[in-house]
Amino acid sequence: MHIAVAGNIGSGKTTLTRLLAKHYKWKPNFEDVDDNPYLNDFYDDMQRWSFNLQIYFLNSRFNQVVSIRRSGDNVIQDRTIYEDAHIFAPNLHSMGLMSTRDFTNYESLFTLMSSLIEPPDLLIYLRASVPTLVSQIQKRGRDYEKSIRIDYLQRLNERYEAWIDSYKFGNLLIVEVDNLNFSEKPSDLRYVVEKIDAQIHGLF
Repeated sequence: MHIAVAGNIGSGKTTLTRLLAKHYKWKPNFEDVDDNPYLNDFYDDMQRWSFNLQIYFLNSRFNQVVSIRRSGDNVIQDRTIYEDAHIFAPNLHSMGLMSTRDFTNYESLFTLMSSLIEPPDLLIYLRASVPTLVSQIQKRGRDYEKSIRIDYLQRLNERYEAWIDSYKFGNLLIVEVDNLNFSEKPSDLRYVVEKIDAQIHGLF
């Protein structure tokens, strides 16, 4: 069983992944943030490092999905390979922060990689407004995220919504997180768990 948690920066993906892994005894698979060699450079100079960062993420997540399917374990993954290709890379391209040549190269690689993997059995999308994202980003206090602009988050949110509207790869659960605090309120986590139980009941 491959469960994936999707959502914008600051939507609560890592927190929910950790909590659900503990609740269901699933193996967590986290996004490579702390050891990412490009992230700090990217936020300092997006145009220079956008292609490098997106290729790093593409390679990292492709390896994750291959490992998940080979393991045969029940795994919950923090962010998907599809978000990079449908949201982050095209957003950088449209903002003029990734050249058309690099973006075309990236798309070609993604098309090949995505043809070799299976999508998650269940995708959990965390929908959050920009004020919620900003609040969460400020709360966790990562230095490299201090320069993230509100209009950048808004652009990403718009692309997330367009992607989710057209998502046809498998089972989808949308969780509205603006009024939830599943890290501190057990009742909020229970609410999410009940929604997931209803979705995965027929998957096992």
